[in-house]
Amino acid sequence: MNFYEYSKYDATGLALLVKQKKVMPKELKQAALKGIEKINPTINAVVSILSKQADDEIDAGLPNGPFTGVPFLIKESSAQAKGISVQLGSRFGAGMTTSQDTNLMARFRRAGLVTIGTSTTPEFAFNFSTESLVYGPTRNPWNPSLSAGGSSGGASAAVAAGLVPIAHANDGAGSIRQPAAVNGLVGLKPTRGRIPNGPHRSEILCGLGNEFAVTRSVRDAAALLDSIGGVDIGARNWLEKPNRSYVSELQNKPKRLRIAWTDKPWNNAPVDQECKQALYKTVELCNDLGHDLIEASPVINAEKQLLATLRIWSANLSHSVNKIKEGLNRIPSANNLEASNWAIYQYGQTITAADLLEAFEINNTVSRIVGEFFSEYDVLLTPAIAQLPWPIGKLDANDPCLDAEEWTERMMAYSPFTNLFNTTGQPAISLPLGWSSEGLPIGMQLAARFGDESTLFQLASQLEEAQSWQDKRPNLSVMLQNK
Repeated sequence: MNFYEYSKYDATGLALLVKQKKVMPKELKQAALKGIEKINPTINAVVSILSKQADDEIDAGLPNGPFTGVPFLIKESSAQAKGISVQLGSRFGAGMTTSQDTNLMARFRRAGLVTIGTSTTPEFAFNFSTESLVYGPTRNPWNPSLSAGGSSGGASAAVAAGLVPIAHANDGAGSIRQPAAVNGLVGLKPTRGRIPNGPHRSEILCGLGNEFAVTRSVRDAAALLDSIGGVDIGARNWLEKPNRSYVSELQNKPKRLRIAWTDKPWNNAPVDQECKQALYKTVELCNDLGHDLIEASPVINAEKQLLATLRIWSANLSHSVNKIKEGLNRIPSANNLEASNWAIYQYGQTITAADLLEAFEINNTVSRIVGEFFSEYDVLLTPAIAQLPWPIGKLDANDPCLDAEEWTERMMAYSPFTNLFNTTGQPAISLPLGWSSEGLPIGMQLAARFGDESTLFQLASQLEEAQSWQDKRPNLSVMLQNK
């Protein structure tokens, strides 16, 4: 199989070819590596190639999972694999590896995915643009002068360009949904507690963070959640798997849903007119599909919620930096941390236990308000992005003029719709339902009640069928480069 043929399939499609013995896993690996060789020098999405490790996995015998033999990338952050560098996109993290697979990594392997490399992340994953000083900018395959988003920008650019059909991603304020939205992908943030975070921690970012992936198709996201979600033994909180598989839910037409929608971010950030127009068209589409659309939104104190987010992020980053300091005997400074993270680290060092408890109280209040809102509505529809992709360099994490609060406000002005559902823990998904006048993808976000990924998958599948995005590919893709 050449890499042009390879790039036409989603992960489920490639796995079916392997199961039918029409292609071998090593052929898929070689096709992926050819694509990386051709496209990655331009988009800069892949950090390292793990060809030998992939061959060793294949030779040892792959599990019989939903994605057996499918090439896969792990983000250079928290889905840690034994012996593989996890530098966190930072000079400060150089040389870090882990001695064992995380529980999540073990489940990725159990699903049959073959890890062929690692993807870029901004430093400590604290940026909505993937532009670390260590690796340089990751470029959007739809227009390489633009950002690929963040923090899962490497994963998203790689999948959009056809290098792999599925890639690990994580989300602490929108870092799955925002880059999925600017790269034309499906980006699901599952419910808090759905995905295991062990063995070394119970929750990411005190519950704000979520692990999953970016995909090209809704069915890939459903099959992956079926295979990696579920019991996380010993964790403080986790969710049981539902009685019905998510893949089976794709066959069920959703009931007539009450869908609230809004074009107004809670922090009053400006929204590009093209993002609004894409939302209005999606509202019309959902109405045509028989759902009830009501303009409505929960009313929260966005200023307090941002303060809570800042405190939780800063405390966690400060803790992580100090753990690396102990493990690598390395002193954090402005010389080995980017300016924004140096500011956040210093701010985090000042946070007291009372400050952190107040942040948890704020988030509890917000979650109660939003929970009440969702007792009346099944889904909330918003743009996933408020602005079309910014040029490389506009969201500069090494700008010394910004303190911790100013940096956080700047990020949330770029992606103001996503962070709320990290606070509440609800599932939310970005779908490529809108397109700008210049042909750039504009993702739409759908959020559902806590634990109700089933409704999201039913609606997402219905929308994918009604307005398929599968024939749209960026110019910098394996498919279009080799026609």
